Amino acid sequence: MDPEQLSGLTVVVPNLHWRYSGVTATNRMVAPRLAGLLSVAWFGRDAPDGIRRLSVRDILRLRGRAQRGKPRIWHARRNNEMLVGLALRALGWPFRLIFTSAGQRRHSWITRFMVSRVDGLIATSAASASYLLRPATIVHHGVDTDVYRPPPDRAAAFAATGLPGKYAIGCFGRVRAQKGTDLFVEAMCALLPRHPDYTAIIIGAIDDRAFADALQERVRAKGLAERVRFLGELPIAELPRWYQRISIYAFTSRNEGFGLTLIEAMAAGTALVAARAGAAETVVVDGETGALVPVGDAAALASALEPLMRDPERARPLGQKARARVIAEFSVEAEVERIAAVYRNVLGLGSAPPA
Repeated sequence: MDPEQLSGLTVVVPNLHWRYSGVTATNRMVAPRLAGLLSVAWFGRDAPDGIRRLSVRDILRLRGRAQRGKPRIWHARRNNEMLVGLALRALGWPFRLIFTSAGQRRHSWITRFMVSRVDGLIATSAASASYLLRPATIVHHGVDTDVYRPPPDRAAAFAATGLPGKYAIGCFGRVRAQKGTDLFVEAMCALLPRHPDYTAIIIGAIDDRAFADALQERVRAKGLAERVRFLGELPIAELPRWYQRISIYAFTSRNEGFGLTLIEAMAAGTALVAARAGAAETVVVDGETGALVPVGDAAALASALEPLMRDPERARPLGQKARARVIAEFSVEAEVERIAAVYRNVLGLGSAPPA
């Protein structure tokens, strides 16, 4: 980046993680849109299109004498990014620090220490805010409703995959106990023998090979290997098409910061059954835009899924109402406007939305 561009820079979005994650996906969706409102640049891996990128040399130049009188935002979403921002500021970089927290648990002492020293806090839900011990602005995650949208013909979209059956039910996210993949498999082992028109789709990287192998062995023992498909980790660009191919989405997490797949599935007009983890109780209107079930309860999950599987037409109005709710309350445009307001407040350029 040339010196003139550095001089006008307002916000640095660090993405300091070695693997692609939900945080990365959020950053990639939000940052280019923020760049349409303020001068924003990306530092780290997996930079999206539509945003300028900073090199290590650029970061070093931001400490130069000509740059010191120009305060800038360093917006961290992970502990390591918050730590780097605090270290840079202590060493003379003109950063004002914002941290976005999605965690719904008591934070470690080091996290609490760092949070006490940032200039602004954003929480992705009221539950996340309650653990921060400082006032935070609540900014719910949003989703691009142009990318995540219903297909013209859901049955045809699934038929094009060549998988067995007429309909699909999906569970997306890393294959591990925290995401409740085992709960989904248990529910499918109970339901699929009674509903031969369905195939179950599991998409996500395998974190624990022994855990995944045990799930696949259970599926084989039930004679369901052709109808419970583990597709592994797919390129992010392919995920919207898979939401269009499934008729029902199962959100099975045992604990979650927010649960971005909730609003991705809803935006795609997919009927939703969700465990009461993360932001599910905020996002889902029980009985209207989806069904809520207790966390960690495979039997309750199966009981909520079965009516939709038994009568596929029941899924359609749920999906339509779910998409309408996302457009009204959880669009990426609303998220970006609220984040930009926090930036302006920290820089003394305006006020943030209410905490």
